[in-house]
Amino acid sequence: MASPTVPATGAAEHTLPQALTDRLASHIVSDGAGKATIPSPFTGEPLATVPLTSTDDVRAAYERAHEAQRAWAALPVRERVKPFLRLADALVGRRSEILDIIQLETGKARRHAMEEFLDVALCSLYYARRAERLLKPRRRQGMMPGLTRVQELRHPKGVVALIAPWNYPFALGTSDIAPALMAGNAVIHKPDTQTCLSSLWVLDLLVALGLPKDLWQIIVGDPSEIGDPLVDGADYVSFTGSTRGGRAIAEKVAPRLVAYSLELGGKNPMIVMADADVERTARGAVRACFTNAGQLCISIERMYVHEDVYDRFVPRLVELVKGMRLGAGLDFEAEMGSLTHQRQLEAVTRHVDQAVKGGATVLTGGKARPDVGPLFYEPTILTGVNGDMDLCANETFGPVVALYKYRDVDEVIARANDSPYGLNASVWTRNVAAGRRVAARIQAGTVNINDGYGAAYASYDSPMGGMKQSGVGRRHGAEGLLRFTESQTVASQHLMDLEPPGAIGYERFADLMATSVKLMKKLRIK
Repeated sequence: MASPTVPATGAAEHTLPQALTDRLASHIVSDGAGKATIPSPFTGEPLATVPLTSTDDVRAAYERAHEAQRAWAALPVRERVKPFLRLADALVGRRSEILDIIQLETGKARRHAMEEFLDVALCSLYYARRAERLLKPRRRQGMMPGLTRVQELRHPKGVVALIAPWNYPFALGTSDIAPALMAGNAVIHKPDTQTCLSSLWVLDLLVALGLPKDLWQIIVGDPSEIGDPLVDGADYVSFTGSTRGGRAIAEKVAPRLVAYSLELGGKNPMIVMADADVERTARGAVRACFTNAGQLCISIERMYVHEDVYDRFVPRLVELVKGMRLGAGLDFEAEMGSLTHQRQLEAVTRHVDQAVKGGATVLTGGKARPDVGPLFYEPTILTGVNGDMDLCANETFGPVVALYKYRDVDEVIARANDSPYGLNASVWTRNVAAGRRVAARIQAGTVNINDGYGAAYASYDSPMGGMKQSGVGRRHGAEGLLRFTESQTVASQHLMDLEPPGAIGYERFADLMATSVKLMKKLRIK
């Protein structure tokens, strides 16, 4: 079995300047009592040392955040968006610096770090251009047209607790924090300790661009230590992570009736229809399955291929995957990088080994690559995966995909929907209209036609999130900003009160109101 090729990589480049890491670490809310060392996934060697946050630090952060938030919310929206309008140019000017940081703390290939860069630049710009319009008071129709005048107002929640994952730390932190801040909130942000440097970097940059101090505070530490005070002090909680973690947060905030949004796990299906372009689909499948070494909640882990095209598609896909370049270079040569955590390498290995022992066949990949780096695992394709295997239904979150053959559309839609998850899906066909009909029947928050995940995710004007156990609420679109606000209705009554006027009795008044209902229907007022 051929193994993916490996581009040469110089180990000397896998470091960050001490002055840079010290400056970034100074933004962590901490009394300095504890420290943690961040290892480089590429080499296992120390990358940076950062201070840890205590429970008292979290409580103090909330006090400062509430004070900063009151002053921030009093500013006009056009003032609040200014640092984020400046951000796009600043990001472009310092692109190499942040791409290095993302790669070194996550282990991902540079082309996948670039996706994070683009997400932050484009998503923050999208909201900076639209926040004023989305948040402005809106006139709504009153009960009695002309007599009842109604306004809908939007107020910030207050202080938002945002818990971001380790797999896309730059994107899934900043791209949610930006609209929360523009909406007038302050944010207490807990990134994963392993991948906190990219968040600290953009906070450092935004402060230089005019973001007031204490509006965005970053805490670092184990969830068992600082998770409770973080959630207990929040006016709203935004979480991206595992379904298990999302359930725990929902249970934690339920007694206080605090609102939340959760983007959780996925076991995402891809459907290759009988008329699919084999070459285009195979190349798209490589991106859909192996971007960021499969550590992407919207990546494809289940692939259903129509029997008419199966024998042409599968060999081409295997050929492409066998030719993938693995590497740890800080350039764009590698097609796939490393896993981020040792525990993730163990989970991927366990899923694949169990499937093979149960009778599954590895078409390519199937093993770790310590010769490239301590956490590398080959991009892997299997067939013969069944319901007795963890790989079949449970999220693997690694560079592994299982292939299945199908015969008709109703069958494949049922199989795609046979999952507790419903985050993302992909349909490949030359007939886009037919693809849209299939997409509408798939129980997933986003469905891409002739793309794996990016077409839907990067459409910032449209909401993104999960169905079933893949989440609650949406990021992106109007909802991605308005979820961080409370709506308020202010209605004023004019000329006539909502009670019988003068000598008219209530029975006569009720008759008049009932007649007005028919009139409003006829005039299409309601």
